[in-house]
Formats: sequence, C-alpha cells, structure tokens
Amino acid sequence: MIDPQLLRDDPDVIKASQAARGASVDVVDEAVAADAARRSAISSFEALRAEQNAFGKTVAKAPKDEKAALVQQAQALAAGVKEAQAAVTAAEETFTRVVRSIPNVVLPGVPEGGEDDFVTIKTVGTKPSFDFAPRDHADLGELLDIIDIPRGVKVSGSRFYFLKGLGARLEIALMSLGLDRAVQHGFTPLITPTLVRPEVMGGTGYLGEHATEVYRLEADDLYLTGTSEVALAGYHADEILAFEPADPALRYAGWSTCYRREAGSAGKDNRGILRVHQFNKLEMFSYVHPDQADAEHQKLMAYQESMLQDLGLHYRVIETAAGDLGTSAARKYDLEAWVPTQDTFRELTSTSNCTTFQARRLDTRYRTESGKTAPVATLNGTLATTRWLVAILETHQQEDGSVVVPEVLRPYLGGVEVIEPR
Repeated sequence: MIDPQLLRDDPDVIKASQAARGASVDVVDEAVAADAARRSAISSFEALRAEQNAFGKTVAKAPKDEKAALVQQAQALAAGVKEAQAAVTAAEETFTRVVRSIPNVVLPGVPEGGEDDFVTIKTVGTKPSFDFAPRDHADLGELLDIIDIPRGVKVSGSRFYFLKGLGARLEIALMSLGLDRAVQHGFTPLITPTLVRPEVMGGTGYLGEHATEVYRLEADDLYLTGTSEVALAGYHADEILAFEPADPALRYAGWSTCYRREAGSAGKDNRGILRVHQFNKLEMFSYVHPDQADAEHQKLMAYQESMLQDLGLHYRVIETAAGDLGTSAARKYDLEAWVPTQDTFRELTSTSNCTTFQARRLDTRYRTESGKTAPVATLNGTLATTRWLVAILETHQQEDGSVVVPEVLRPYLGGVEVIEPR
C-alpha cells in the first residue's frame, strides 16, 4: 500500500507515478477524497464518544429524580455514537479499497512506458556462435533423454513436462549452487509453503492485475504461489523486526515449487520449458531498513550476475519501464540471457525493490530510534529456476547434440562434464 502521508502531503508524486505506469491518475484524487472523508468520520466519532463519556459522568452524579430523563439523553447519545462508528467503518473500507488499487510509487529515474520501453543497463559476455545449426533446448532435451514433454502433456496437459535422469539432476545442481551462494551471502534457507491465505497473496500485490495467473483452491480459500516471494513476504506479517545496527536486514532464500496459470499466453512459447505451469525456483528475499533498500537491490542483482557469469551465459541487464513493473515493484531489473535458437535475449531472472509497499499491507515493521514503529522495505530476486536450463543447454551444446556442463555445476553432478546423447 502507498504511504498515506505521501498521499496527503504530495499527491502529485503519486499522480506522476500513475502517469509513468500508464495507469489512472484520477484514482489519486479519489483516494485523497476518501482519506479526507475517513479522517472526518473519525473526528466526528471521537467527538461524540468524548461527549458520551463526559455525559456518563454527569448521569452518575445526578440526583435520583433527574436520572430517568438523563438516561434517555444518554441512550440517544449512544445511538449517535453507534451511527458515527458505522460511518467510520464504511469510510475506512472505502479508503482501503481505493488506496489498495494504486500500485507502488515508482522510484526516480524509472523509465516511463510499457513492455518495450525498457532501458538496457549493460550487456555482458560473448554471444555464443556455432559452426553448425544449433538445436533448441526441446530437441536437445529429447536427444539427451533429459526432458520428456510428451509424457508431461499426457499426464497433466499442455505446458507440463518431466525432467529425467541428468535433466532432473541438472536442475537440482543449479538450485543447490544457488542455495550455497545464498548461504554464503548471509541468507537463511527456507523451504516455503506453496499454499497461502488470501490476505498473504493480496498483501504481496499478486491479486491485482496478475490475478488471472494465480491458481486458487476455492474449496479451501487458498492460493498456489507463483514464487516463494509470497510466502517469504508473509513470514514476518504482523511482526516488529529487530534489526542489528551494523546490518539492518533479515535475508531469506526460499526454495519452492511454483505454479502459474500463464493466462492470456495461449500459443506463446508453447514449445519446451520456457513458459510452463509448474517449475522450481530459489528466491532471495530481504527485509531491510528503508534507507538501505537501494543498496540491497544492487547486491541482489550482483548475486544474480555472478551466477549467470559462472554458468557461462551471455546476458544483458535491463531496467523495466514503469508500465511493466507490476503492482508492488517501485523499480525492477530483468536479467536476460541469450537464447541462440531464438536469436534474442529472454528473461531468466529479475530483482525488484518493493520499498515499503508490501510491508504496509502485511504490517511488517521495525522500531525506529525514537521508539515508534515504521514499515520495513522488502526486496526480492531469483537466484535459480527451471527456465535457466533453456539457456544453459542451448549455449553449451556441441555439434553431436551433447552439452558441456558448466564447471561450477559439475561437483553437484558427481563430476559429470558432458551430457551425452543416448
């Protein structure tokens, strides 16, 4: 949720953010009006309640013969207080509904526009070249007997698959490498729930414009998560965090299976395992002092880059435009690896600074030097996921269809250096 104080003090900042996102600017005026109505209702309620309390003391001290008439007045006051309280409840609900429809305020420097208006920050490594016609990852997976898509479709439908033999081990190796790196950087490993309550899913901002991509179990009123970010954000909901002065942050690495409906993507990336309904992911999640959020964002991106470099992948870093950020992010960097057979970069991972937006919704706070509490900042970034296999297989393939295993993964595969056709 956006900062209500910013809404009151400088609504033009929020309007500029909405304009950059290509979203409604009028909703900001609606939120300002709803906030004013809410505060007015609270003021009226508190005044009536104070009057009621004072009158109650008068009734208690009044002579017996006057009390009957005074009690009638007290009852009338009580009815007025009850009505005023109901007005407060209605005004609070209206304000909450309107303000929760406003996405996070983008940070200064975030490019305006939509999906195609990103800014390239840098390009790293050498584009792979071949003196033979490279195979795509789906063909490689079949040739090497490590990805079985036909049986995945037979068992579960389109966009499902089996990872088999060294394919399964390769993913586990990738995830384990990421986990080891995360632990080295001070992240506490968590295997997270993949079913969460509506208030947690909504608190992270995933029940807004991307709600159609989320699987819901209606009988249980639970949601399947598309990223362990959701469970990690809810981990400290309704808590006051104790930060260490030297490093005001709590960091977690969540390993989980993830589920996405991929609604609206019919016919797009149907081949292979680039866009699927179920996959594994290792997600970094940081709770930090708001003053440290920008620096933490750069750290998360550096950890991701280190993984991509050590896997021998050619990639670029782009800053996502405001209209492509999603509800919670105030700034997001995508790291896109080169996929040879598609002759383009494809997103493998991203990292987002959500500032205090999620923490306000989930009531996650820290104690300030003055003793008051304030919302923390939250950030997330993926350190490994199934999709990475696409770039790894295609980049490191050889003419006979074999794939050279990146050196950093070999210890997790018992020393296997090359995956051979079978």
